[in-house]
Amino acid sequence: MSKLPILEFVTRNYQNFNARATRDALFAYWEHIQKGGRMYWAVAGAMSSAQLGITLAPAIRAGLIHGMSVTGANLEESLFRLVAHDHYKDFPDYRYFTKQDDTRILDQRMRRVTDTSIPEDEAFRAVEKILVPMWKRATEEGERRYWHEYFYELIQRLPKNKHRGDADECWLLAAARAKLPMVVPGHEDSTFGNIFAGHVKFGECSASIVKSGIEYMAGLYDDYKDLAKGKGVGFFQIGGGIAGDFPICVVPSIKYDLEQRAKPWAYFCQISDSTTSYGSYSGATPNEKITWDKLTEKTPMFVIESDATIVAPLLLSALLECKANPDAADRMIGAAKKAQRQRLARRRR
Repeated sequence: MSKLPILEFVTRNYQNFNARATRDALFAYWEHIQKGGRMYWAVAGAMSSAQLGITLAPAIRAGLIHGMSVTGANLEESLFRLVAHDHYKDFPDYRYFTKQDDTRILDQRMRRVTDTSIPEDEAFRAVEKILVPMWKRATEEGERRYWHEYFYELIQRLPKNKHRGDADECWLLAAARAKLPMVVPGHEDSTFGNIFAGHVKFGECSASIVKSGIEYMAGLYDDYKDLAKGKGVGFFQIGGGIAGDFPICVVPSIKYDLEQRAKPWAYFCQISDSTTSYGSYSGATPNEKITWDKLTEKTPMFVIESDATIVAPLLLSALLECKANPDAADRMIGAAKKAQRQRLARRRR
């Protein structure tokens, strides 16, 4: 039996269209890691609620991911899956719901996210009982932290008897234990961003205990320089929006605002369903990023126009196989690329 069944499947079957883009992005990702390069992930959308942690957490532990930018929602929803997983309710037939159906879900104190739902009491309110006292203590002591640092502390302090999901599938716990560099731009746009605002409004917490987005960028300057040492750092993006645009701008900001040398991103891949003709930043082609001095002509670039909940777990699973069997992976990928070159050469003749 093959030690690399997923990689073998992708290599054999993913020949054209978005399948080819997925295969080529996978090959280039692994080659970058094998050369000693690092990879920075930007995660938008409802990926934590969709349980991306099943593959994302092992990838962090395996050293396949070295820094992250996530939305406030993805950050907290990874924690929710850990503390309330067995209280979630799924709705496979959500496409046929009426307004009355969703009102009933509201009355059940569930908060629907497409075909699943987060339990109000077991998730939001349970975490609130732990996190709010941390904020109040920070206010009393004049302490200031980045948004994610409160969550890093909370999730590592959480007793195992409070776990209702598999800790091995919690990417936030894996990131906290690895002390992964992280930014959470626009963290105010999340459930706990709203809860924090309420406590600030009541005068129970000081807004200053959370470092600002500007401070996140100032810290990212140093994180990026560290990550880019050696073979450089690549950028892997799920979706678009602020989770992607905020960190990728660190390169031109170092160059033009700090007036210092900055290595360009060493790799770029985006999984997105956005269309560039609509003018959205999320759908901008990689080549457009060249004009903003984020990427160069030589940067390996890939766009996978597909559903990240399908593509990302497949890609991560293949990379985990590669990590466990690096020599076999190198041989398989090398043979696939050689065969591809030979096919292209025959066509030219």
